[in-house]
Amino acid sequence: MHRRTRSALRRVALAGAALLAAAAAVPPAHAQARAAPDGRTPSGGGLSAVVRYTENGIPHILGRDYAQVGFGTGWAQAADQVCVLADGFVTVSGERSRWFGQDAATDGSLSSLTRNLSSDLYFKGVRESGTVERLLAAPAPAGPSKDLKELMRGWAAGYNAWLAQNKVTDPACKGAAWLRPVTTVDVAARGFAIAVLGGEGRGIDGITGAQPPAPAGGARPAAPQEADPREADPAAAAQAAREFFDTSRYDMGSNAVAFAGSTTASGRGLLLGNPHYPWQGGRRFWQSQQTIPGELNVSGGSLLGMPAVSIGFNEKVAWSHTVATGTPVNLHELTLDPADPTAYLVDGVPHTMTRRTVTVPVAGGDPVTRTQWWTRYGPVVTSLGAGLPLPWTTRSAYALNDPNASNLRGSDTALALGKARSVAGIQDALARTQGLPWVNTVAADSAGGTLFTQTQVLPRITDELAARCSTPLGRAVYPASGLAVLDGARGDCALGSDADAVQPGVFGPGKAPTLRDAPYAENSNDSAWLANADRPLTGYERVWGNVATPRSLRTRGAVEDVSAMAGKGRLTVADLQELQFANRAPAGDLAAADAARACSALPGGTATAADGSAVDVSAACAVLAGWDRTTDAGSRGALLFDRFWRRLTASTPAADLWLVPFSAADPVRTPRTLNREAPGIGRALADTVAELRAAGIALDAPLGEHQFVVRGGQKLPVGGGTEALGVWNKVEARWNAAAGGYPDVANGSSHIQAVGWDGSSCPVARTLLTYGQSSNPGSPYYADQTRLFSEERWVRARFCERDILTSPQLKVVLVRERR
Repeated sequence: MHRRTRSALRRVALAGAALLAAAAAVPPAHAQARAAPDGRTPSGGGLSAVVRYTENGIPHILGRDYAQVGFGTGWAQAADQVCVLADGFVTVSGERSRWFGQDAATDGSLSSLTRNLSSDLYFKGVRESGTVERLLAAPAPAGPSKDLKELMRGWAAGYNAWLAQNKVTDPACKGAAWLRPVTTVDVAARGFAIAVLGGEGRGIDGITGAQPPAPAGGARPAAPQEADPREADPAAAAQAAREFFDTSRYDMGSNAVAFAGSTTASGRGLLLGNPHYPWQGGRRFWQSQQTIPGELNVSGGSLLGMPAVSIGFNEKVAWSHTVATGTPVNLHELTLDPADPTAYLVDGVPHTMTRRTVTVPVAGGDPVTRTQWWTRYGPVVTSLGAGLPLPWTTRSAYALNDPNASNLRGSDTALALGKARSVAGIQDALARTQGLPWVNTVAADSAGGTLFTQTQVLPRITDELAARCSTPLGRAVYPASGLAVLDGARGDCALGSDADAVQPGVFGPGKAPTLRDAPYAENSNDSAWLANADRPLTGYERVWGNVATPRSLRTRGAVEDVSAMAGKGRLTVADLQELQFANRAPAGDLAAADAARACSALPGGTATAADGSAVDVSAACAVLAGWDRTTDAGSRGALLFDRFWRRLTASTPAADLWLVPFSAADPVRTPRTLNREAPGIGRALADTVAELRAAGIALDAPLGEHQFVVRGGQKLPVGGGTEALGVWNKVEARWNAAAGGYPDVANGSSHIQAVGWDGSSCPVARTLLTYGQSSNPGSPYYADQTRLFSEERWVRARFCERDILTSPQLKVVLVRERR
C-alpha cells in the first residue's frame, strides 16, 4: 500500500514538473500578437496558461508572464462566475436600461444607485468621454504599469476564450443576448468603477440628475443678498454627512488583526483577515493562486473582474484590507455667474461648465438623453444620498472632487503587495503605487513584523485649508464627517500637492496614519486611532478619520479580544481560527443581564408595545438571563436579544441608554452599564416578543433555526451576528418573518484567511470563502464552502508545489486561445 501511494505521488509530481516545463516553454506574451493600441481588440493573441484545481475548485494559475497569468485568471473566473461578470460589463458599458429596463433596480455592486437609468447615464458618460482610455494611456506611476496592462489584456483574452469554447449553463444568463466578448478597456472600466465606489459611485443619482435652475415665468435670479429657500441647511447637512460617511452603515466592512512574533508560539507573525462583503452580485471575492516562476507567487482573494489578488499571502507576508474612515471626496461650492447658472466664477473670472450629453437606449421605449455638467473640480452634484441635498440654485452649485476618478492603480498595488517580502515591503509597495481608494491595510510577516496603515488616495484636505476655505456649509459638515466644502470661487483654496504623491491634489503616503511592529494591529472599520489601544495614533487631519470619539461595539469587542490574546502569547493559526468563530456578542456582555433585570421588574410581567397593546413578556426575562452571550448557530436567546437590541438602539439615544458615558481615557470600556430605567426597554421587549410569537418563533429558539441560507434545497444554519451586536464574525441578513426569520445573508464574513509561519518554506494558512467560488447553482462549488462555514470548518490552503501536486482532487487543465 505504501509503495503504491508513493508511486502515485511520484507520478503526480512528475506530471506537475512536466507542466511547469511546458509552461516555461510557452513563448512570452510579448512575442504574441498584441491588442490594438486603443485596447479595444477582444483577443489577446495566442495566449495560454496552466490551471491546476485543488479542493473546493480553487485554481492555481501558472504562466510565464503577466499576460499568461491574466489569461488563466480570466478563464477561471469566467468558468465560475460568467453571469455575474457579464452583468458587470453591461453596467460599465452603460447598457443596463437597454437589456433590463430603465426602472429596474441594480444590485449596487459597482455603484450606489437607485435604478438602471442613473447607472447608464453615468457609466456611458464615462465611456464616451474617453476617461478610462486616458487613464490607461497615462505613464506609470500615475497610470497603470506595463505589467498591469499585460495582466488586464490577458484577463480579457481568457474571459473571451472561455466564452468562445464553453456552453453557458448558469440559468442567470444562459442564452442571454447581453453575453459578449470584452476588451482591455472593459476590464479597466470595471477597475475604475471599483476605484470610485466610495466617491462618484455614491453620488451618481446626484450627478446624473443635476440640472440648472430654470426660474418659472422668467423670474429674475435671486440677488446676492437674498437667501434661496432651496439652499442646504448646515445643521441638517452635518448630520446627514455624518451618517452618509459612517463606515458602520456601509454594506462593506471588515476586520483584520496582525500579531507580532513576540506574541506567537513560533516567533513569527500571524494575520487574520475577515472582510465583510456582499454574498451576492459583483462585489464577491474569488480565490486563486497566481504564479509566474521567479516573478510572482501569491494566493488569496480577488474581487470579481479584478485581474490581481486583492488580499492574500505569499511565502513571507500576509495582508488584508478593511474599509477605511478616510473621506475620499470633497465638495467645492461654486459661485455662479448671475447671468448664467452654468458658468461659475474663480477669482472673479467666469468659467463655463462642460456639457456631457449622454443618450441611453431603453428596452421597450425611446432612448433617453440627459446632460451632465462638469467643472474644473469635477461633476456638479445635487445630492449625496437621499439625506444630503445639495441644491443647484441661481446663486450656487456644488462640484464633487473625487481623486480616485484619476486612479487606475489599484491592481498595481495588489501586484506589488503580492511580491512584497515583509511588512516593510508592504509599506513600500503602498507608497510606490498609491492605488488603494478606500481601504486600510493590515499585515504580518514571517520575521514577526506587523503593520497597520491607512495609505489610501484621499483629497489633500488639511485642517488648515478647511479652516481657511470652508463655506458656511463646510464649517458645519467638515468637523462632523470629514467632508470638506471649499469655496470654489477662490483660487487660493485649491488643493495643494505633496512631494511624495503620484498625482496632484492628494496626500502623499508620508501623511498616512501608520503603526509598525506593535504587538498587535487591529482594525474593524473605525479610524486609525485605536489600531493598538496601548499605542493610539493621533495627529492626523480630520479627513483621515476622528480621534477620541466612541468606537463601535465591533471595534471595542475586537480590541478586548486581540489585546487579551496578545497578552496571553504563544499564539498559533489555531487561535486565529478560534477567534473567527468565537461569535462573542459584546452587546450581550454589556447589556443582556441588565435587560433581563429590567424585564423582571416590569409590573405584572407586561410591557406596552408601540401600537399601545399590553404584551406579556415575562417568558423573555429568563431567556435573556440564560443566553450564553454568543451568536453561535445553537445559541438560545441570541435571536431574541438581536431583535430586541436592534429596536432599542434604533429608538434610544446613547446618552439615555448608558449610565456610564463615553470617556476618551477609557474608550474600549465606555460607554457601559445599561440604564434599566430607559423608557424604550419595555417597548422594545414588547414589540420583539409580539413579533416572534406572531411568526411562530419560540423565544428561546436556536439562532441557526432562523438565521440560515438555503443551498440546493438544504437549509444551512449560519452563526455570527449583526453590526449592532458587535460580533467579529459579522453576518447581516434581512428580516423576513414569513420566511422564518433571517432566511438569507446579504453581506458579512466573506474571504477569510488565517495565516502564519512555522519556520518551514511554506506558510501555514487556512482559508474560507463563505459563499463558494461559483454563483451557478449547478456548480459543485456553489455551496461547498457555505456548508463549511455553517459547520465552522476551514480549507487548508495549498500554496507550495508539493501541496498542490499531492491534492487528492488535483485537476490540471491547459487553457489556450483557439484560432
